[in-house]
Amino acid sequence: MSNTPATYRHNSGLLIAILALLVAGLWVANLFVGSVSIPSQEVWRILWGGDASVESWQYIILESRLPQAVTALLAGAALAVAGLLLQTVFNNPLAGPSILGIDTGASLGVAVVMLASNMLNLANGMPGGIAAVGGAFVGATAIMAVILFFSTFVRDNLMLLIIGIMVGYLASSLISLLNFFATSQQVHAYTMWGLGNLGNVTLQQLPLFASLSLAGLFISVLLVKPLNAMLLGTRYAENLGIDIRTTRNLLLLSTGLLTAAVTAYCGPVAFIGLSVPHIARLLLRSSNHNSLLPVTMLCGAAVLLLCNLISTLPSDGIIPINAVTPIIGAPVIIYVIVNQRKINYFNG
Repeated sequence: MSNTPATYRHNSGLLIAILALLVAGLWVANLFVGSVSIPSQEVWRILWGGDASVESWQYIILESRLPQAVTALLAGAALAVAGLLLQTVFNNPLAGPSILGIDTGASLGVAVVMLASNMLNLANGMPGGIAAVGGAFVGATAIMAVILFFSTFVRDNLMLLIIGIMVGYLASSLISLLNFFATSQQVHAYTMWGLGNLGNVTLQQLPLFASLSLAGLFISVLLVKPLNAMLLGTRYAENLGIDIRTTRNLLLLSTGLLTAAVTAYCGPVAFIGLSVPHIARLLLRSSNHNSLLPVTMLCGAAVLLLCNLISTLPSDGIIPINAVTPIIGAPVIIYVIVNQRKINYFNG
């Protein structure tokens, strides 16, 4: 690939256009393909406001596949960007949304709900309804608040990373204690929630989920310039006039918001935040966030849409999303580890 700015912009623009078409194609495929076979003409008729020949088909398309496709689109982009932000701010190619314990905090919130009540009911398609979502969001934001508190006086990124890992371990310990005192039915419900399910977001809940996700993505877009400066080191960024502490806090806020929203509604979706930023870098061959950020968003959306499509293929049920994401994510991470000396991640 040529290093001239004009050629770089052309190639990155072409890649973004190709990825956008891929995302659009996968999004449409998620509407037409599922565990229930529905004729294509019926799907089109329902999407354009017509009545379906079979009443249940209309419910499947509008109340299940449509919100699930939008959720996969937003959740994939959100988790991928969260991973990119963390890998940049900690200068660590193996950092991901789970590294700060935010998704563990969400899991702790759900575990508290499970022990406090019998409201978790897998039969309605969403474990615990609003109670589980509320518990997960409170747990995730509480962990995020703890990390932000420590970030006010811990300047070293590595030390902050270690604090995040320790906070995650503490949350995991509390989850183990709560599950020890829970009933077998509650433990089973919690385990199923932990496998991830993009179908948890209903059409009525979709506006709030979309608002939270888009807010986090918007903050990340505002941080493109500081992210590029931080690639060259903290001192260089400070010499350019970047407020490192404010930038880091905004990065943590954006990451926490993105991770908390997705985990609260969909469960702790694995590997997207860890592996997708590497896929984006390998495709783009650059760490310039002006292009890397949109490419990462599109790659995240495409990967999770593909995983969701695979999970809905069986005719006798839906495969948990976390049983599918490692199929794509694990080989990428293995490739990164094996070829880490050949790949220059954090230089534009």
